[in-house]
Amino acid sequence: MAIVELVMPKMGESIMEATILRWHKKPGDSVKVDETVLEIATDKVDSEVPSTAEGVIAEVLFSENDVVPVGTVIARINTNADAAADTTPAAPVTTEPKFTAAAAPVVAEQVAEPTPAAAQVGSGARFYSPLVLTIAQQEGVSFAELEKLPGSGTEGRVTKKDILQYVADRKEGKVVADAVPANTPGSAAAAAAPRQAQAVTVPSATYNGNVEIVEMDRMRKLIANHMVMSKQVSPHVTSFAEADVTNMVKWRDRVKGEFEKREGEKLTFTPLFVEAIVKCLKRFPLINCSLDGDKIIIKKDINVGMATALPTGNLIVPVIRNADQLNLVGLTKQVNGLANAARNNKLKPEDTQGGTFTLTNVGTFGSLMGTPIINQPQVAILAVGAIKKRPVVIETEQGDSIAIRHMMYLSMSYDHRIVDGSLGSTFLSAVATELENFDPKRGI
Repeated sequence: MAIVELVMPKMGESIMEATILRWHKKPGDSVKVDETVLEIATDKVDSEVPSTAEGVIAEVLFSENDVVPVGTVIARINTNADAAADTTPAAPVTTEPKFTAAAAPVVAEQVAEPTPAAAQVGSGARFYSPLVLTIAQQEGVSFAELEKLPGSGTEGRVTKKDILQYVADRKEGKVVADAVPANTPGSAAAAAAPRQAQAVTVPSATYNGNVEIVEMDRMRKLIANHMVMSKQVSPHVTSFAEADVTNMVKWRDRVKGEFEKREGEKLTFTPLFVEAIVKCLKRFPLINCSLDGDKIIIKKDINVGMATALPTGNLIVPVIRNADQLNLVGLTKQVNGLANAARNNKLKPEDTQGGTFTLTNVGTFGSLMGTPIINQPQVAILAVGAIKKRPVVIETEQGDSIAIRHMMYLSMSYDHRIVDGSLGSTFLSAVATELENFDPKRGI
């Protein structure tokens, strides 16, 4: 008999670990090549891991809900003698996972494969896995403490081992938590005196009347953690603008039939919004950046994320890479392809990575406007509301008049550490102006 080792597969350049959701096979079960052995999850997508050999599951090395680094052996398969060239254990085989379900939208954690590296202490731009954030919350570790905690992971990333060691050291009095005022952004209730704060606990919730208690699914927990983290990291400011998009609406109504017939793609408003955003990002590069401590990282690539609703009600943010290099047809194909992949659970991890700016269309659900939360590590996110017909004043050389126009509100939340109100408002106004000046005579 020969042994084949099944390893945790590599699922993208920035993915360094995954959580085991469910084992489809247990020791003693027979398995065929490409048959699903287990389901795993990352911050990006859920996946099925297929078997690389035919045989019998000899050993399962991890339990469900365990977080396992990429490349780690997770199971061993006994193959029959006819299928093996000798009886020595085979070298680990990297599997190619089958992606089946999209995961949490918000944080694109940009890290490399795990390699020994000197600890680096980041600041507001350093990000943490949901597991680390959960442990910190349970143990009363403030965000300020996390920011100062040296990490042993790649690029100074704080690992589960690091946070647990810090908690143990703090209990033994080896480290003292910094005192942080309770009203300081990013502080936790336990920041000033973590252990003493444990005594002040919130009473258990009581439920009166006819209620139904629903446990959050894994994706919703990730979204919740990401949203809280983003608000802790970035001081959010939101600006609003209004745009007369009548020319754009009428142009799309006129050409969408011909466009679909020629290109085989439905022309929605999203690629038109992306087109306007890209033009303005080129004029205002500071909006297309991220922060690393006191360093501003200006991104030369323009990768626009688009928030997409899933059938479950959760959101995912697939990314249109190099959006500035695509014409309207290319943008339309990217938008439709990524949206369909998201809704059919076909997104790959790389489809949700590397975004530099995010667009969310709250108008899809009937909202006039919204105050979106920044998709870390980006510094801004723009929301477009529903397009509504309204009577508005039109200024002309002959005088003012009232006309029925297609109007839309735009809102943009931005990180006030780097984007001031003047820059944020100017950029938003530029996008609104770009949409208002849409050429109704343009071709397709």
